[in-house]
Amino acid sequence: MARLLWLSAARPGRSSEITTARYSKLVERLRAHELGAIGDLGFIGMDDGVDNPVVITGYKAARTKPLTSAKKQVNKLIASVRAVCEHAFAHLKNWRILSKLRLHVRHTSTLLRALHVLTNLEVTRCALG
Repeated sequence: MARLLWLSAARPGRSSEITTARYSKLVERLRAHELGAIGDLGFIGMDDGVDNPVVITGYKAARTKPLTSAKKQVNKLIASVRAVCEHAFAHLKNWRILSKLRLHVRHTSTLLRALHVLTNLEVTRCALG
């Protein structure tokens, strides 16, 4: 069962995911709570902990250097684990109000946090039967 644990404050739509994660100090928050995260290729380079990474990402192929079969297998494994996270986001995106949202980011954060609570209640209710 996929469940979102935390949402950062909303940022303008022009902000990339990695910029938002850095602004929210995601790596420091994860380290403080002894947690980890699995990110897509857009998060490569976010975590500087080479010996003990908090954010795990896959491998990106270069134009002149294709991925080895081992790296492809690692990417496939990471993608299968990330699918659970994508399901959690899909639950949140079921709220139609998010499709045409035109609010100040402060109000958007409040709305998203309320929907986060409601989504988790709904997922729990459905799981219980």
